[in-house]
Amino acid sequence: MTEEAALAELAPLFEEVFGEPVPLTPALTAEDVEGWDSTRMIELIIAVEARFRIKLTTREVDGLSSVGDLAALIARKAPETRK
Repeated sequence: MTEEAALAELAPLFEEVFGEPVPLTPALTAEDVEGWDSTRMIELIIAVEARFRIKLTTREVDGLSSVGDLAALIARKAPETRK
């Protein structure tokens, strides 16, 4: 899976968690999105793990600083496209 593909597949997850579409870019951070707090982050991680059938460690999650970082991590851990 490419980072671009992961980013595209993240869009519906963000919409589900935040209740509205979130225009995703690799540079987007939690500070850029109203309501993105620690609870929302946990919800996102759970959704990502379920959608991509991967497990993220606390260290990996702590190392994320942007949506691009998350997409890159997904691309590394979920090499096949999952639909």
